[in-house]
Amino acid sequence: MDYQSFSRKSISDLEKIYRLNLINSVSGYKSANLIGSISEEGTSNLAIFSSVVHLGSDPAILGFIMRPRTVERHTYDNIMSSGYYTINHVDTQHTAMAHYTSAKFPSSHSEFELCRFKEEFIDGFSAPFVKGSPVKMMMKFEQEIPIEINGTIMMVGSIQHLMVSAEAIEESGIINLEKSNTAAISGLNTYYSPQRIAQYPYARVGQPSQNLLKE
Repeated sequence: MDYQSFSRKSISDLEKIYRLNLINSVSGYKSANLIGSISEEGTSNLAIFSSVVHLGSDPAILGFIMRPRTVERHTYDNIMSSGYYTINHVDTQHTAMAHYTSAKFPSSHSEFELCRFKEEFIDGFSAPFVKGSPVKMMMKFEQEIPIEINGTIMMVGSIQHLMVSAEAIEESGIINLEKSNTAAISGLNTYYSPQRIAQYPYARVGQPSQNLLKE
């Protein structure tokens, strides 16, 4: 296999857009999620994030990365003022609409309306869900962790309520992302439709992994 090699210095010297595209792609496929929040004035906000990560199952907590607050960050402001937000999977049919939420709309306008998503409020939770999303979660803000090297922030929240498309959740509890049509992201603006290729049992020493999908 032939490789194109980059040193730390050569990465720093790359043209800005090329470097953004390259380094945003090196981590591989990332989750595509819409984070819903609401301002103190009652304006709903919706923004695409590709950095949502699992941090623990008991308690059930997730994190995502907020970019430096050198400009207005409506999602951050809304979460800090209300303490709640939603995480909603992007399905493969709505990637264009989801990507459009990354435009710099003013805080007085709702991306739900401008990007043609329907908001819904469930069980008295204050933050808006994306109607029709195959997997959606109500999150309670727990803490922020500053990342000093570049000024970003890890936002940590606990799952308060989880809703999964009935056809996508398996008997074992695994969510079949192929059945839910959940999209994936690579880089800043490229979307993928994932395909399940293997599923393995819990790994134990001396027991080579066998693909359960082929049994």
